[in-house]
Amino acid sequence: MLDVGKWPVFALLPPEELQLIRQACVFGSAANEAIYVTVNDEVFALGTNCSGCLGLGDLQSTIEPRRIDVLCGKKIVSLSYGTGPHVVIATADGEVFAWGHNGYSQLGNGTTNHGLTPALVSTNLLSKRVTEVACGSHHTIALTTDGEVCFRLGYNNSGQVGSGSTANQPTPRRVSSCLQSKVVVNIACGQLCSMAVLDNGEIYGWGYNCNGQLGLGNNGNQQTPCRIAALQGVGIVQVACGYAHTLALTDEGLVYAWGANSYGQLGTGNKSNQAVPTLINTEKERIVEVAACHTSHTSSAKTQSGQVLMWGQCRGQAVASPHLTHFSTTDDVFACFATPAVTWHLLSVDGDDYLTVAQSLKKEFDSPEISDLKFLVDGKCIHVHKALLKIRCEHFRALLNETDEDAIEIHQFSYLVYRAFLEYLYTDTISLPPEDAIGLLDLATFYREMRLKRLCQETIKRGISEENAITLLSAAVKFYTGECESVPKYW
Repeated sequence: MLDVGKWPVFALLPPEELQLIRQACVFGSAANEAIYVTVNDEVFALGTNCSGCLGLGDLQSTIEPRRIDVLCGKKIVSLSYGTGPHVVIATADGEVFAWGHNGYSQLGNGTTNHGLTPALVSTNLLSKRVTEVACGSHHTIALTTDGEVCFRLGYNNSGQVGSGSTANQPTPRRVSSCLQSKVVVNIACGQLCSMAVLDNGEIYGWGYNCNGQLGLGNNGNQQTPCRIAALQGVGIVQVACGYAHTLALTDEGLVYAWGANSYGQLGTGNKSNQAVPTLINTEKERIVEVAACHTSHTSSAKTQSGQVLMWGQCRGQAVASPHLTHFSTTDDVFACFATPAVTWHLLSVDGDDYLTVAQSLKKEFDSPEISDLKFLVDGKCIHVHKALLKIRCEHFRALLNETDEDAIEIHQFSYLVYRAFLEYLYTDTISLPPEDAIGLLDLATFYREMRLKRLCQETIKRGISEENAITLLSAAVKFYTGECESVPKYW
């Protein structure tokens, strides 16, 4: 099951329908349009349908999902969208379909007529198999199985289609010049620029560059692909483009950023634009994914341990340095903090999805299937694993070395608090409102769990409001110790 619950556009779908969703994409100026694919490979759309971007054959908005018959059974492998919006997909067979806004010929059909239904893009593509598509505001590029970039079409006022001119491109043409005979493995588009990563780790950019988003050390537009010389010798494996900034991930798990920075979207700790790639401080964590979207100024990254960072424009706030979240995916960042709250790529789930160690532990918490210990609290059971508790908590190491019981009763703490404590041992996070975090703070003090104690303090501090101030003040006074002297300062 794909978790799309964080996107309001899906709020009216019944649970039985949500359970069938295998792929999904949310787009539009207000994140008010969506396309999704079910486990039966049926394709549905819902939302406002601007410029016919839902592919339903008309311009009618729909609050209930309607099936896109022509795409059913096509097995979508890549999907991208513009701001018109126009939508482009690639199928498992290497075919490309496009529909929606077409004022700049970004659909590749040789006209400027909007496309109300998905149409096969065939010109110059019949003998090619496309594996990935990427859209900017009003332009599109595509990557083929033999590493060609890419076929480009659409709006070209700044050279973003890489044709060597600024004339719009109404049908697909291969990007040649310096990418001739080179193998491209990853592509991305900003609003008015395009990026490509080669199999040798080099990265090229072209198009609009007034904010330095091409990383070339200047602010001049580029009508043909240009290698980012500042990253010579650095192996790039993924690129992601925001509205006017770019993120690049290296084969060593490092992140470079460049371009516009008025919202702190580069993560450099300031708001100064950067025309050359700048290494981002991610606290020595190895990064495995970077995320950005051409519709926003938000940035995100995921670490090898499963932690998710975010920075840039986050719900109106400018976060200038990578901020650790409690999310499990970069998708959650865009659902909850991006403006608009669109998906930055096609959400997908496979039956054999790989789980990290952190994800596996989270999945097994309070699962009776393979647990070997249960706590009885307020008449309710919490299923856990002795080995993990011994590893994670000195209190349990001592306790469980002295007993071999498979059930332990707890009387001094509530079920809600004790469950949150045990879940913390599995996930390193807490998810309690500040009022309940008071009880968890009491437990953390009792068990001498200093990190948990700090997390509780932070939760209480962040949750202060007029309604709960007296309650939380009492807690702060109660738990005031030498190591948490910062608590009273927030009252």
